[in-house]
Amino acid sequence: MFQDRLQAQLLPALLAGFQERFASAPDAKAVGFQPTRPEFEGDVTINVFPFLKISGKGPEQTATALGEYLVQHVAAVDRFNVVKGFLNIVISDAYWIGFLREAGGRDILAFPPTGGGKVMVEYASPNTNKPLHLGHLRNIFLGHSVSRILQAAGHEVVKVQVVNDRGIHICKSMVAWRKFGQGETPESSGLKGDKLVGKYYVAFDKAYKEEVAVLVAAGTVEEEAAKQAPVLLEAQEMLRKWEANDPEVRALWEQMNGWVYAGFNATYARAGVDFDKNYYESNTYVLGKEDVLKGLEKGVFFRKPDGSVWVDNTAEGLDEKVLLRADGTSLYITQDIGTAIKRVEEFPGLSRMIYTVGNEQDYHFKVLFLILRKLGFAWADGLFHLSYGMVDLPSGKMKSREGTVVDADDLIEEMVAEARATGEQLSKLDGFSEQEKTALFEMIGLAALKYYLLKVDPKKRMLFDPKASIDLQGHTGPFIQYTCARINSLLRKAGELPAPAGQQPSGNRQLLPEERIVIKLLHQFPAVLHEAAAKLEPSALANHAYELVKAYNTFYQSVPVLKEEEEALRAMRLALSAAVAAATKKAMWCLGIEVPERM
Repeated sequence: MFQDRLQAQLLPALLAGFQERFASAPDAKAVGFQPTRPEFEGDVTINVFPFLKISGKGPEQTATALGEYLVQHVAAVDRFNVVKGFLNIVISDAYWIGFLREAGGRDILAFPPTGGGKVMVEYASPNTNKPLHLGHLRNIFLGHSVSRILQAAGHEVVKVQVVNDRGIHICKSMVAWRKFGQGETPESSGLKGDKLVGKYYVAFDKAYKEEVAVLVAAGTVEEEAAKQAPVLLEAQEMLRKWEANDPEVRALWEQMNGWVYAGFNATYARAGVDFDKNYYESNTYVLGKEDVLKGLEKGVFFRKPDGSVWVDNTAEGLDEKVLLRADGTSLYITQDIGTAIKRVEEFPGLSRMIYTVGNEQDYHFKVLFLILRKLGFAWADGLFHLSYGMVDLPSGKMKSREGTVVDADDLIEEMVAEARATGEQLSKLDGFSEQEKTALFEMIGLAALKYYLLKVDPKKRMLFDPKASIDLQGHTGPFIQYTCARINSLLRKAGELPAPAGQQPSGNRQLLPEERIVIKLLHQFPAVLHEAAAKLEPSALANHAYELVKAYNTFYQSVPVLKEEEEALRAMRLALSAAVAAATKKAMWCLGIEVPERM
């Protein structure tokens, strides 16, 4: 359990207080510290109701006795109040000032590693028959941010993606290109490779529907027409040839996949995400069969009369699941079993695997993890499905094969254009070269997109609003960037003034309310980062960063930092500003967002 520096002082004193006042103390793990609710005076609240059996007293008597003990024995505790069974502790201004003084010389977001060894995070996992779209972006930014948060928490992180580069959907694009493409390439068309291949995926769907309509008009039942369309039969035949290693089909497959990989890599590079290893389904689809057969021998699985192999998960509240068909061929669940086993073999010491996949696959991962546990793999307890909701737009749900998806590249370009329009309208770019403007707008546009997608709890379905995401005064990435740039400007101006004499403000000084709230939010940052790492929720960190910069802006508007005549006080407020900038910059790094020096 993570404890911040304040809890590390309060907990032993609290346990000692129990022992002295009530002759017994609770388990340390049972004691919880919470931020005091805004309507009450206090900084830290302790609920004493769970400990009334130990005290033998009423809730108010118990809380009062403990509060009195803490005031006497912990220098950081200034006073307390009791609301029913809740002990609200007021921390002294001297403690907050001391914390700020220490924060100036260390990483304010640093805390001991949470343990757990090496962690693998899987995200992206696109198909090579179409370009990336908005739904992919939520997946990619979520997985990449989780990997950085875990890294900041002290874990060794391995970032991977599974590239779905085989199957009937891939062959559909190949058939359409061969029928209609006339040798078109990314170079001849001027299209990114993934967009070119996606164009032919849409072309296949159009041709398929036309052929089905012709068959139906000729009297074929629609259900049969859907199976007999010539272009679909071509795709099925191409898949058979691919599986038989037909040289011509394999050459076309490699050529078109190569176009897609180049396109994906360009999008990844612009979005600022990367991977340590790629797994290709064309390699992994053969995995898992031997592992299933071993499980069959051990009695973990069973064979039905038709020869197919199944697992019975009904005792765990799930269904029976087929793992090998009657003809011995594998399914997706089979290769996922084999891939998980292979990863643990390839990365010794791997203790956790996190799968960033949409919530439509919730059941699949419940079954996968249960099967791996039944096979006796202890590491299966470290598997986690980072499930997330769909992203909607005002225009509705996206459909890839109909060509109505929101293309990732187009969306990024739109966000950058919005950033440019907003920046030029505000006319605050004097002194920026055109090259610097271009880099700035790129940074702001990506921040708007990433932050808007990450500030929402991953489990929730969300509506993405491009215009709202760019608002410099709203709950947005650009607003946080702008605050950091404002602080950088303040610190540059301070550097042009006579240097403070180096005194520190007295510990007896009373903080202004605006200062106090900012320092408290800074103090909470390590615990928030720990929570985000433990729960795999970047939204916790994103929202705390926003609350911090919002509080700082209130402070900035109320307190004229550079006009303060008392040098020690001015130095403290500059240190406070610098700490906010440093903490926010690191929080944004955890979200995969760059922060410009000036805006």
